[in-house]
Parts: sequence; structure tokens; C-alpha cells
Amino acid sequence: MSGSSAALAFLVAIVTNYVTAQPPEWAENTVLVWSVFGALAVVSLGLFFWERRLAAGPQDDGVRPVPLGRIAAGGHSMNPPTVSARVRGREAELERIGTLVRGRGGGMVVVCGAGGLGKTTLAAEASVRAQAEGRVVVWIRWRNGAAQLGQDLAQAAYILGLPESRLEEARTGRVSLVDAVWEHLATVEGWLIVVDNVDTPSRVGPGSGLPAAYRGWLRPHGGGVLLVTSRDTSPQTWGPDSDLIHLQPLADDAAGTVLLDAAPHAGTETEAEALASRLGGLPLGLNAAGTYLSVPTSRHRTFTSYQHALEAEFADLLGAEHPGAAADPDTARHVVRHTWDLSLDQLHSDGYTLARPVLQLLALFEPAPVPRTLMTPELVTDATGLPATAATVDAALAGLHQYGLLHTPGDGRPGDGVPPVNQVRLHRLVRDVTAHTLTRPEPTDTWIAAIDEHLAWAVEATTSMPGRTGWPTARLLAVHLRSHLDRRAQHDFTTAVGTLDDLADALNNAGAASEELLLRRHLLDAETRLLGADHPDTLATRNNLASTLNDLGEHRQAAVLHHQTLTARERILGPDHPNTLSSRNNYANVLNRLGHHRQAADLHRQDLTDRERVLGLNHPDTLGSRNNLATALNRLGDHRQAADLHSRNLTDSERILGPDHPNTLSSRNNLANALSALGEHQQAADLHRQTLTARERILGSHHPRTLTSRNNLASTLNDLGEHQQAADLHRETLTARERILGPDHPRTLGSRNNLANALSALGEHQQAADLHRQTLTARERILGPDHPDTLTSRNNLATAQARLAEVGRRRWWQLSRRR
Repeated sequence: MSGSSAALAFLVAIVTNYVTAQPPEWAENTVLVWSVFGALAVVSLGLFFWERRLAAGPQDDGVRPVPLGRIAAGGHSMNPPTVSARVRGREAELERIGTLVRGRGGGMVVVCGAGGLGKTTLAAEASVRAQAEGRVVVWIRWRNGAAQLGQDLAQAAYILGLPESRLEEARTGRVSLVDAVWEHLATVEGWLIVVDNVDTPSRVGPGSGLPAAYRGWLRPHGGGVLLVTSRDTSPQTWGPDSDLIHLQPLADDAAGTVLLDAAPHAGTETEAEALASRLGGLPLGLNAAGTYLSVPTSRHRTFTSYQHALEAEFADLLGAEHPGAAADPDTARHVVRHTWDLSLDQLHSDGYTLARPVLQLLALFEPAPVPRTLMTPELVTDATGLPATAATVDAALAGLHQYGLLHTPGDGRPGDGVPPVNQVRLHRLVRDVTAHTLTRPEPTDTWIAAIDEHLAWAVEATTSMPGRTGWPTARLLAVHLRSHLDRRAQHDFTTAVGTLDDLADALNNAGAASEELLLRRHLLDAETRLLGADHPDTLATRNNLASTLNDLGEHRQAAVLHHQTLTARERILGPDHPNTLSSRNNYANVLNRLGHHRQAADLHRQDLTDRERVLGLNHPDTLGSRNNLATALNRLGDHRQAADLHSRNLTDSERILGPDHPNTLSSRNNLANALSALGEHQQAADLHRQTLTARERILGSHHPRTLTSRNNLASTLNDLGEHQQAADLHRETLTARERILGPDHPRTLGSRNNLANALSALGEHQQAADLHRQTLTARERILGPDHPDTLTSRNNLATAQARLAEVGRRRWWQLSRRR
């Protein structure tokens, strides 16, 4: 019974006895009786209001009084979990945490990212290391409630020396418990408190709001380190004083080692890395695969067989339901099939009602970035039937990004004057699990039909954009168009082929040969299967595929396809058909690239004669033939004849096509090359500089044709004696070509050869010889030992070695004379 209640009961008893019972003699003194009665009434009322005040406590912390005994005893283990296997690929993150733990002062670290990335494992490993260094470590598992977290943090503070008297003050409401805890933690150093799985930060408390205000249970103001793990990756959630460690999937080498640790007899390091790459480096998926492979009775016992089985048995290996996952969130966290449902459920309860449908819609695209412009409210509504607005779709994507379920990779091609394309991408396993768990055949049939319709609209919008503004989006769309053709083949094959053709042409203009190749190959397979190998559309696609291969440096394969197409067109269309003349021109071009300059020149001369007769002198294709004949003659050493043809062709191209047309720029570039071969280097340099400026403006600084102009200008400057400027330009071009075309592309090898020449002219003979040796080895392998470019490399290497030897002899002679 409380103090005020006892006083009131005593008072009532007195009054009752006084009225009903035989009073004692002293009670006959009415003055004394009423004096005592009044005093007791005052004391009772005072006790009553004092107790009400104590019960109310502070009005702004939202914390109930805490039982002192429970805090002192502790309700569960606060030791960190055991790390069952060595942590791989997280050394940088562990060092960041360790540096903060070892440093003076404290702070708050938030290890965040999507489910399955190993946040708890990383925190546990950091705890083990901190304990080994003598730190006090307290582990708290978040249970989605402010009251329990308050109890646990009070217990942690008690372990770290918070006096019982201070807890008693909090229990009786004289101070706020959260303030009492953090005031004490600010005075103690050398501790690490981990709060694991804080996936709903808005419910941390006390009260409502995010932890970023630092007035609740999670604060960066202690003398030690508070480490929080969460799926919420937003800096706005955690505030400016928190150190966010946003976990990413493991790199292939580290992920492969995780698999080898679990199943050391399942295959080689290379095979382990291949499987790890297929699993996207996600630790939860790696652990599931490693555990499966380590069991002797498993059907698949090697990394390779498991990877193959994923394609046919994904639902059984990684997409199987766990019977207890729905009822137990802790179980769901450790099952690949269910771990992301926790985040989706949380987003839905927070009002992001489109988050799950948008994620499912993205899972039906290919495992590649999707242009953000494709994710429109119209697509969401057409696919799912749910009402959607721009705001609700934005919110859904933002929520998925906040919980690490999708990321926004950059465009990766800066400097071309085109703004980067916003894009979204699901982690490979998130996509696979989501796609395999959708109900079939509905809703996917309706959803995929909507996706196909909107893909076609996106291609139409992208290819109609002026200049190169649509090129980055075209690159992203390419990979998603292959399945589009497969799905539309039964309904409207002709329209689907037209969509892919339009996008492939845009990619050709963009110089995106790798992305173009994907579409050209797919188109050829589909048309050959459905239309036949000799259908005119099939022949056109084979011609275009061969030209794309030629752009990629696959000259031999391109030559085979061009020759097949030429033979078929001569038989089916006749020798004078414009398409036949195009095939002859293209076959001659690839022969020129292969070093067969005489054969190429003969074919170009025949083609030019036929095009002048069939198409006329001023037809763009006729101008193309004249340009190509001149280029072949230049490679044969007929520089004067080549320069005259190029000069005539440039004049006609400027008049007919315009000064900025790509073919006009090619004519100007080729004329400059011929003039340079004639020794007219200054005039050649002026033309190359003019072409480079125009190509940078029209095509962008990283377009393959722009890189060609930069390479040619650098070579001409080297001929003019501007060796340092030439070397700088060649080095810039080589770096760009290695990144865009690849290290073994013939044009990349040309840049490496030219850089070596410039370095040799600067006296850097050893570096030049090393580059020439590297180029020669690659050209012998790729072009063959007798290709003219290979012979050039062999000659250049011999020259560089001779100059290096000459310098060595000169230095030896000078040294002897000094002695």
C-alpha cells in the first residue's frame, strides 16, 4: 500500500472509530481530537500529490520506470555471437571499426546494407578483435521495441559502472533513464556496444522520430564506440555524426575463398570464383552454397555442377521456402528465399505500398541496369493493375534503395557532354529469388506483355532523340531487347525485328559495338530460324553483324560472313543490286584490315565503277567507294593517287553530305593520312586537328572515331618533332582504347605501337622497346605473323633495341674516357 493510501486509511479508521465506538477518555477533549484530525488530513493530501508526481515522472522521455533488480541481474546473454568461419574480404571495414575502437574518444558506426551481406558477422568479428585488445564488449540484439532496448542499454551501462543510486533515481522518475545512461557512457572509455539488426530505426525511441536527432537510445556521444547494424542505408536516418559503412557484395576472389573454406574439395580456385560471381558475392548465398557442397550426400558436389544446377534447380537450391521463416524473423534472416521479405514487409507497413510490386517488376527484366526513365507510373499500372503516380513510384524506388535492395550504378562514360543516365539495378540474387517466387502464369504474363510494350516505346523515344543524347539509354536498353524479340516472335515478329534493328543502328552510330553485337547476333539467329538463311532480311542482318565484328577487330570472322553474304546476294539479287555492291564494298574493307591491300583495292575499284554506273557519281555510296579505294591505295604505298582521290571525295562530301556528316569527317581524316604519308605533315596536322575538334563536338570525346582522330593527330605531331605532345596524346588515347575497345583490339595495339614510337623519339628507348615487344606478341597472336602491322611491330622493336644498344655502347665509351 502506498504512503498516501495508508494515511487515508488510518484517517478513515480514526473517524469511523470515533463515530461508532465508545471513545476513550482523551477523546472527550474535542480540541485535541480535531487538531490531530486536521494534521493527519494535511499529511495525507501531501503524500497523495507527491506520489502522483513521482508516478508521472518526466513528461518528455516516454520511458517507464525501470525495475532495479532486473537491470542488475540481466535477462539474457550480452556476449557477441561466435564467428564460425574466417571473415573474408572485409579487412578494410574491420580496420575502420578497429581504428575507431582503439582511438581516443568514441563515436557511432552503422554497418548497413541489404539482407544477406554479413552485417552481423562483421560486427561479431569486430567484437572478437575488440575483446582481444582488452575492450569491454556488450552485444544487444534489437527486438523491435524501445522498452527492451532501454533495458538492455541500462544493463550495458550498469556493467560499465553506472551506480545503482543513479538507476534508482531513474526508477523513481527523478531523472530520465536515457540521459542517465548516456551521461555515464560519456565518462567511460574503452568499450564497444553492439546493437544488432536495427532494421526499424524509427522505433528505437524513446518517443518517435529517427536516431539522427541523437536524443534517443542511439547516440554518437559516448566515450566508447556504439556499433549498429541495420538494413537502412540512408544518411538521413543516422545523422551527420555517424560513420556509415555501407557493405557491398564480396569481390570474386574473396567470395571464392569463402566457398573454398566451406568446401575445400569441391573444385579449383577459378571454379570457386566463377560460382561466387554467379551468386553475386552475397555472403548469405555463398554460405548456403558452401554448406550444401560440404554435405557428402548432396547431389551436386562440385562448384561447377552446382553452378550449372542453379539454372534448372534454383528454386530448390536457393529459392526453397523455410517452414518457420514466416513466423520467426530470425529464421527468415538466414534463408536466402526469405531474407528480403523482412525489408519488403517493413516498407509496406511504412506506407511504401508499391515497393514490392516495383521490385517484382524489375525482377522480370534481364540481370542488368534498367533505365530509370523506363520505370514509369504507366508501366507499373499497366503491369500490376495498381494505381501509381510519379510520386508513389519515386517513393517505392527510394525505399528499395534505402534498404539496399537496388542500387544506382553510374553511367561510367563521363566527359562526352551528355548527362549520365539514371539507372536502377537489382542484386543478381535478389532478382533471381524474386523472379522465381512470382506466381505463374499470372501475374507474369500480363506483366511481361506490359514490359514489352513499354520497351518498344522506349526504343522509339530513344532513337528519335537528337544528336547523341539518346546513346547512353540505348546502351542500357540493348541487353533487355533480346528477350523482347524472343517473346514477341510469336505475336508480331516483324515489328519486334524493326525495334531491334532501330536500336542496333543507334548503337552503331554511338560506336557501341559490343552492345550492337548482342542485338545483331540475336537478330541473325531469329531470322535464320524463322525466315531462312537466304531471305533478304536475313542477308541484311548477316551483313550488319559482319560489319560490327569488323569494328570490334574480329576481322577474320567478319571476312567469312561478308564473303558468305556477297556470294548469296550475287546469286539471289544479282551483281548490280545496291545491296550486292554494299557487300562487295564491305568485304573489301575487311580484306584491307587483314592486310590484303591489293585484293581490297581491286574489289573497291570494281565496286566504284559499278556504283558510278548504277547509282551515279554523287550518290553517298559512290562517295564511300571512292574513299575506301583511296584508303586501300594509301596502304599499298600509292600515296599521291590516294591523296588526289581523297581530296576530290572530301570536296564532294562537303557539298553533298555537309561538313559535319560522319562520312565527310572520315574523308578529311583519310586525306590527312595520305598527306602525312607524302611528308606534308603540317597540312596533315591541321586537317587532323580540325577533324578531331568536330568529332569531339559531334560524337563525344570517347567515341571510337574520335579516338582515331586523336591517335592520327598525335602521330602527325610526332612526325613534326613535337614528341612530348605526341606522347601525351598517344598515352591518353591508349588508356581510352584499352577501356573502351579492350587491350587486344587492333586499334589499341596501334596506339601502343605509336606511343612506343613517340617515346623512342624522346630517348626513352627501354620503355619503347618494352611496349614494342608487348605489341609484337599480341599482333602475332591476333593478326598473324605475316600481317603488315605485325611486320611493322617487328621492325620497330628491332630499331628500338638497336638504339638501346647504341646508347649503352656510347655510355660505356664515355665512361672509359672519363676514367
